[in-house]
Amino acid sequence: MEVRRQVAARLFATGKDTQGAIARRLGVSRQSVMRWFRAWRQGGRAALRGAGRAGRKPKLERRGLPQIDAALRQGPRVFGFASNLWTLARVAVVIKRLTGVQYHPAHVWRLLQKLDWTLQRPAKRARERDEAAIREWVSTRWPKVKKTRAAAGRGSSSKTRAVSRSDRLSAAPGHRGARPLS
Repeated sequence: MEVRRQVAARLFATGKDTQGAIARRLGVSRQSVMRWFRAWRQGGRAALRGAGRAGRKPKLERRGLPQIDAALRQGPRVFGFASNLWTLARVAVVIKRLTGVQYHPAHVWRLLQKLDWTLQRPAKRARERDEAAIREWVSTRWPKVKKTRAAAGRGSSSKTRAVSRSDRLSAAPGHRGARPLS
């Protein structure tokens, strides 16, 4: 937007175009151009500069991110955690230890995204899981209980009406009522 305002300032200085023409040329509303013109007339090009970043500044500087990334790649056990699994709370603890900046675990995820880390969920399986029994069930019992389209037969789309008697399958392919080719 600042680039558009600076282009508008150059066009105001030339005095050749109307405010409506400038608005069309820049693809903005006429009201915006009128507001920019007033600001330009009072303060020059400096009045059309951007206000800077919105919101509060980040607690952690960008140059601190590579340090955190390198530490996280060492693994959680290096930092005294019992398992080799990173959680947001654990990452928040490591950030606090390394930089002194405290983040709520829910906000740690934004930092991890900046570092190109992705969510990884470990596959959870029951300890009692018996792989041999599962393979045997899938190969013998599952085919017997599995529903198939052929076994289901033809049905009605209506839950209250039976299948229509006129809806019989014909022996010949083609449209219903079409004459067979001779």
